[in-house]
This record gives sequence, C-alpha cells and structure tokens, in this order.
Amino acid sequence: MREMIISVQDVKKAYGKQQVLDGLSFEVKRGSIFALLGENGAGKTTMVRILSTLIHADSGKATIAGFDTRKDAFAVKQRISLTGQYAAVDELLTGEENLLMMGRLNHLDKKAVAKRTAELLTDFDLKEAAKRKVKTYSGGMRRRLDIAISLLASPEVIFLDEPTTGLDPRSRRTMWAIIKSLADQGVTIFLTTQYLEEADQLANKIAIIDQGKIVKEGTAEQLKSVIGEETVELTFKDLDSYLQAQGYLSGQSNHEERKISVPMSSPQQLRELLNRLYENGIEPDAVNIRKPTLDDVFMTMTNQPKKEMVANG
Repeated sequence: MREMIISVQDVKKAYGKQQVLDGLSFEVKRGSIFALLGENGAGKTTMVRILSTLIHADSGKATIAGFDTRKDAFAVKQRISLTGQYAAVDELLTGEENLLMMGRLNHLDKKAVAKRTAELLTDFDLKEAAKRKVKTYSGGMRRRLDIAISLLASPEVIFLDEPTTGLDPRSRRTMWAIIKSLADQGVTIFLTTQYLEEADQLANKIAIIDQGKIVKEGTAEQLKSVIGEETVELTFKDLDSYLQAQGYLSGQSNHEERKISVPMSSPQQLRELLNRLYENGIEPDAVNIRKPTLDDVFMTMTNQPKKEMVANG
C-alpha cells in the first residue's frame, strides 16, 4: 500500500470575518492524482497556498512527506512545485533558455540542469521549438513549458492550479496525458480544476469543497454512487406537450430545451412513466437514459448546504 505523502488535519483559515477554510481534513497517497473541486471562492486556492507554504493556516496541521508546512517550510519547498493558473514563462526567451534560467535561479548544478532541460524538452514535445522565443508558442505549448519548468528539480509533489484553463480540447487532452504520465512516474499530483470531466478522467481521489468544508470525498465512481439512480431525459417537440407533461412528471425541468429529467430506479418505473404520458395523450419527441455524472454529484453536494440554510432560516 502506498504511503500518504500529504496529510491535512482540521485546517482552518479566515480573512477577517470570512471563514475560508473551516476544518479541512484529507490525505493523499504518494504517486496518486488528487483533485480538489469547488466553486469560485470555495477555498481551493487557499488550501494550495497553505500546502505550498505561501501562507499559514490559523489552526490545524498540514504536512508533506512528514514535514510540517509551517515549522519545516524549507524542507517542504525542496519537495514540491507549484504551477499557477496561467503560464509563468518569459516570452522574450526561448523555451530552452527559460528552463536553463530557472535552473540557475534555483541554484541547481549546471551540468544536471543542461541534461534535465534536454530531457524535459523531449518529454513535453518541445524539442523542435526549443530555440524559438516563447512569444511564438501556442497556449498549449506555453502550458507544457510551464509544467516542464516546475519539474526541473524533480519534485515529489506538484500542485497544478487549473492546469488546462484556456486550452482547446486537443491541447487539454494532451495535458491530461502528461499529467497521467507524471503520476505513473511516481510524482504526486494535487489538482484543482473547474472541469469536472478533467477530475473524472484523471483523479484517483476527489474531494468536493463547499463553504470551507469538504462535503464529499472518494473516487469518481464512489461519488457518482451518491446520486445512485440513472436519469431518464424526456424532450418534447412543442411547448404545449412540455407544459402538459410537467403536470404528470416529478423531475427537473429545462424550459429552454423543453426537457424534463426524472430519476429512474427501475425499468418498471420507466414503463409506468411512459404509460402515464400515453394515457394522457402526451408523446415525448425523444427519450434518453443517462447515468449519473460528476456534474450531478457536484451540483447536488454544493447545493445541499445552501438548501438547508434556506430551509432553516
């Protein structure tokens, strides 16, 4: 069994009266991909900044490879790398020069940096563009270079904050392949993302954070099982049929698409549903059965506390 390389215990952080993190606890296995999901302002970036020693928690404890992020910040920094939401590269330098410069700034051995630079340019498919200035690179190339730079010192843990923001679908999938490859090599990936498909494709473990708390944690399949039921989606050709169907079906309605989504626990329930419509002279234009997605889990988990607050007050 792989050891836990990241451990977070009851971490709290507030800015003034705003409680950003309210007792977060989780662990991450070495060599795995961990995704932290949440809406804007949920506390994802604050947690990353605490783990990367940029800020301190008000209380609680966070360790990386057994080192406390507050008491042993220097030891933690030697083992991690942080890549922000936007590529932090010098556009006036070439790709190769960016890597070599960062090696010097980190006081790494000159020969080792030259060797590592050549390896990374090859691994990230940047060898042919190595002598070109970065200002000529595409968004995907800049992002690959940014992550390559973060791997110069061979970190044990790399924090990727929204790594595919602004990339086209092809570049995004290329980045996914790179991230999977890094994990296969034993690098632990701590990922924050707005793309739920990204977490679904990549993460061994996912935690959903809402209002400073983790509301659900597990694998993608475990989280989807929270929703449990499949959903039958009925689309209606005309507005009149759609409005009539609303009177007979209990589900989520999409007025713009004239679609009603109903949780379905058994084939018998589907038959009864369609018979009910038929008996009342209503015929859907299309019927689709959809399995739960991570989007469903996210919406359910992040809306629940808000619903309870409304109900209670």
